[in-house]
Amino acid sequence: MITVERKDSFHLKISRVLQEETSHKLDLFLFVPGELGLNTHVISEDAFYHGAIHVKRTYYSDRHHLPLVMSRLAGRGKLDPNQYRLGLSLYAHQYAVALERSTQALLDAARDARKAEKQGEESNARRRSDRAKGSADGGGVEESRREGDPAAPLRERLEELCELTQGILRRLRRQKPGDEGLHRYYANIDNYLSWLTEQSLLALVAHLPRGSGYREVRERLLAICRAESEHRESHEYNSARVTRDPTRISNKMRLLRRLIEYPVTLKQHNQELGGGEQKAVKGLATAVVMAFVSLGLLEARAVLGDITALLVLVMALLYALREVFKDDLRVTLWRLLRRGRPKWRRQYLDPTSNEPVGRELEWFDYKRFTRLDEEIKRVRKRNVAQREEVVLHYRASSRMSPTRFLSGYDRTRETLSLDLSLLTRLMDKGSHHVYRLKEGQVSREAVEKRHLINLVIREVEGEGEPMLQRWKIVMSRSKIVDVELVHEEGGTA
Repeated sequence: MITVERKDSFHLKISRVLQEETSHKLDLFLFVPGELGLNTHVISEDAFYHGAIHVKRTYYSDRHHLPLVMSRLAGRGKLDPNQYRLGLSLYAHQYAVALERSTQALLDAARDARKAEKQGEESNARRRSDRAKGSADGGGVEESRREGDPAAPLRERLEELCELTQGILRRLRRQKPGDEGLHRYYANIDNYLSWLTEQSLLALVAHLPRGSGYREVRERLLAICRAESEHRESHEYNSARVTRDPTRISNKMRLLRRLIEYPVTLKQHNQELGGGEQKAVKGLATAVVMAFVSLGLLEARAVLGDITALLVLVMALLYALREVFKDDLRVTLWRLLRRGRPKWRRQYLDPTSNEPVGRELEWFDYKRFTRLDEEIKRVRKRNVAQREEVVLHYRASSRMSPTRFLSGYDRTRETLSLDLSLLTRLMDKGSHHVYRLKEGQVSREAVEKRHLINLVIREVEGEGEPMLQRWKIVMSRSKIVDVELVHEEGGTA
């Protein structure tokens, strides 16, 4: 299963878990509106690949207690200290990733609930105004009747999040290592997870609706935040000077996050393919053009005889043609030679043993819609309105070696970050106004211009059937507004 979510203002985070199969294929098709004027002259293929696509892979296990069990065994002296650090990092990393995803989903739900609450308040205010004017029958009948509790679904999800965070942190702190070096590592991880939990829950509190239906869960969230703050103070994880300065505490936690991710993130060695072939093509093109130029010079000398002004003019013309056609011939030969072949190779290494655990071949190019596969065309459901779209195609084919993975782990989590800020430079800065009629009054609202970008994803695991998804990405010049999964049976974009 592939998930696509908004990471920040301009980044998309595409995540997938690679199963036991040793081969995986991934295709991303980005359909960009033609009105932006995107082409290879504006943003080259190499520039987009290096500037907008970032891949990271980490170890993953659905046996969530395995890392903690390994860390406890190491803490009791039954495993190597490196295994303790690795197990604790895996446990902390999986908790941090799960907490961030859950928090983001709850934040979206809280914003929707807050918007619905605001609309309900405006509707009630209008009804009260109508009753005050005598438009209702007798004015004493209550029109709005409460049907169920609209806050219940979100409140239950928040309660579940509270239970899970407290339980996970409780299991982490159940046994502390006695070794001083291991305890220092444990303290750093405990410090970060405590701070991350507090920040995530405070963000939820800040975006919760103000209604009375959320009062109890809000108090529980704040109680957990206060308990985590007191926990860090009692263990003296951070000095008072660092705690008071938001910039310093944020930078410190960012470094601790890197400390957690380093043992579980696979190292990468990237290599651009075709370097030797490119030199050979350049030499071949030069040799072919020079052969024709030399033959032309010999023929001109035979026809014109001695050196004259006309012969010099003919020689100058031949050398000019050489400069014109040499580069064109080189580019044409290079495209014919590299068509359909991978452009980059990425090798993955275990962060502890430095042994290769897999490799990946990558492609990136601009595509014409007519050259796309029929299944991609079917999923896109292109019509006349999108005939000018520019298609960007990223493809990755990887082969992993689970037998070389860390003991107990046979899966990896891949996170592909897609930076769309390169496209925002092509968008207009201006906005326009929309006029609306409300209660007999005309209001004017400023509207920022938005663009719809379609992302089609195709994933193939081993010899299985391809899985396809289409996502709608609504963007403005200032941010990614919305990311939505479009089901095949649903309407078109």
